[in-house]
Amino acid sequence: MKRIFLTAAAILSTLSLAAPLSVKAENSAPVRRLLETRECFGCNLAGANLKGAHLIGVDLRNANLKGANLEGANLEGADLTGANLKSANLTKAFVSDTMLNNANLTNVDLSNSRLYNSDVDGAVMANIDLSGADVFNTAISIGGEY
Repeated sequence: MKRIFLTAAAILSTLSLAAPLSVKAENSAPVRRLLETRECFGCNLAGANLKGAHLIGVDLRNANLKGANLEGANLEGADLTGANLKSANLTKAFVSDTMLNNANLTNVDLSNSRLYNSDVDGAVMANIDLSGADVFNTAISIGGEY
């Protein structure tokens, strides 16, 4: 009886550990590549969960980050030139010396983030949420004509 109980417990614990892995499986290879090599040029990271990731100096040029969760991520010195960040969550992100040239920032949530010395030349910036954001030396402003 004791052996049956231990066998059942082992099987159930294995199944419970395997379940969360299947939820992340869709983007696991590109996410793993990014975190291991620090580059993912043109990668499809749509919907990826990169919450709190240390992405300092990564190469994400032309990457698809549509709907990705980058909440609290550190993007210092990252190159996101031409990246698609449409509807991405960058709440509380640290975006310093980041290249966002020609990136799609439509509907990006940058609330409570810190944007310092970042280059946004040619970026599409419609409906960005900058509430509570600290923006310094970055060509992003809230509404109005000058």
